[in-house]
Amino acid sequence: MVPDARRGIALKIGATLGFTLMYACAKLGGQVPAGQIIFFRALFSLLTVLAMVTLTGRLRQVAQTKRLGWHAVRGTVGASSMFCNFAAVKMLPLADMTAFTFAMPIFAVVLAAAVLKEKVGIYRASAVLVGFAGVLLMLQPEGGITAIIAAGFSTGAALALCGAFLSAVVVIFIRQMSVTERSETIVFYFMIIGTILGAISMLWWRVPLSYAAMGWLALSGVTGGLGQICMTFCYRYAEPSLLAPFDYMSMLWAAALGLLVFGTLPGNYVLAGTALVGAAGIFIAAREHRLSRLGVV
Repeated sequence: MVPDARRGIALKIGATLGFTLMYACAKLGGQVPAGQIIFFRALFSLLTVLAMVTLTGRLRQVAQTKRLGWHAVRGTVGASSMFCNFAAVKMLPLADMTAFTFAMPIFAVVLAAAVLKEKVGIYRASAVLVGFAGVLLMLQPEGGITAIIAAGFSTGAALALCGAFLSAVVVIFIRQMSVTERSETIVFYFMIIGTILGAISMLWWRVPLSYAAMGWLALSGVTGGLGQICMTFCYRYAEPSLLAPFDYMSMLWAAALGLLVFGTLPGNYVLAGTALVGAAGIFIAAREHRLSRLGVV
């Protein structure tokens, strides 16, 4: 595993775009149970991964692994995180759900320090906190931190917070597994487990789908698969504590999609928060670039 901060950051930004497009497509698909969404998301993500490895000539290698047990655990944790997030979004206002999701980078930094023994300096930690402050500022017209506190003991809030924590656990798994496992192999097994669990849930919870809804859910799977590939590859090149501030980039994509797809304009709070998020990411990226030029890893 060769450290390459700039490549890791670029892949992380690509992951945030892919996941934002995934949620937008799922939203356009209408009111669908979480398990049914996950089935389409995982199945078409799996097909995306298989198409990628076929084009790159690595189809025969994609299923080869030395850590099948780790894949099973990682896949189960990742699928559980998706179930929590999709269930929570039906119980909470979207702004509150988004705020809980952005607790994930903080969990990731803490877990990286505790489990992986990464050195998390003041600059990386500050960038994470500044980025989170920017997100809260963007959410202020919808209630901001007061809404989060008020919802703290609700079922939806508990599910969203659990989803954020499990997503951070997945980050740690990916970082450790990337030492011996191909990135596409990690995604391959995760998508298989997600497809199976989603299909099982549909035995009890499913709704009839129009062709348009199926199309949006399929596209959600493709964009989610591309985002998953980028996310898995990014931790091959850079540490979770370095990449954590760039999770907040998804708020920028969400604001852009809100304007282009749903016709909503960002307000002053969103613009101010965006500036904070961008500043945090640019600062840490510029600092890591300077350190890499000096030979500091």
